[in-house]
Amino acid sequence: MKALLVGEYRDGKLLNSTYELIGFARQQGIDFELFLVGSHAQLPEVDAKIYLADVATAKEYNPALHKQLILTAAQKSGADTLVLLHSSYGWDLAPRLALALEAAQISEVVAVTADGYLLPACNAKLRRTVKAATAQTVITLQAGAFMAADPAGSPEVEELAVSGTGNTEFVGYEQAEAGDVDLAKADVIVSAGRGIGKPENIPMIEALAKALGGEYGASRPVVDAGWAPHDRQVGTTGQVVSPKLYVACGISGAIQHLAGMKKSEFILAINTDKDAPIGEVADVLVVADVKQFAPALTAKLGG
Repeated sequence: MKALLVGEYRDGKLLNSTYELIGFARQQGIDFELFLVGSHAQLPEVDAKIYLADVATAKEYNPALHKQLILTAAQKSGADTLVLLHSSYGWDLAPRLALALEAAQISEVVAVTADGYLLPACNAKLRRTVKAATAQTVITLQAGAFMAADPAGSPEVEELAVSGTGNTEFVGYEQAEAGDVDLAKADVIVSAGRGIGKPENIPMIEALAKALGGEYGASRPVVDAGWAPHDRQVGTTGQVVSPKLYVACGISGAIQHLAGMKKSEFILAINTDKDAPIGEVADVLVVADVKQFAPALTAKLGG
């Protein structure tokens, strides 16, 4: 198996998520090379070949042009698997590449098993295993699903000539509108999951957060249900946080949520299921009904 990893470059900088691609390849024992639209000043530190297209000419976002450059790199590398991040950049490019190559596209990979790629299903409530039936495969990796490799080594660089302009003009990036709370700055976060039962129990989570001197957050299903505003969402589609203390209340631990909080210094999880995935990253797992445990803990804290 030979993989071509498609790195990402934004606002003049190599994104650290590129090292997750490298981590994935090394974890699977895959021979790999990389493609990047970027600059010599911002290259990943890795002992591998990099096909580099000059960002000054190709721009940071130009899907039609980038597709052609990646196809050139894929042909040069002899890769049978193209690996992108499950990001806005990857979402846009993966289907274009799959169509051009007549290859299977497998999106949002969270793990690899002997039977194929493991993907979330039914709003991450279930998982399914998929295997491609085509000679080449295009896959996207869920952010945070694979441990990032440590920067090490010096790449061999082959520059790709950029010809044409594509049909998209890159203007720039627009910052998302700030919400009422910035969870990334909170030292303590208490987050609500589906396990709290109903929206009327959100104040219970707020009370515990207040007693601990922190802010309350929520998982995506809670936000999607309208129980909490989007600026409270923790996860890859919300805010990525790393507080000193993270309390997960009734959160099972879908990979999208874990990727958004697993760098917290200390994680306390409260769940009735002792085998819930959240337990794999928690420092302490309390097997209890959060609707009973959270008020009791709040009372003990004097809240």
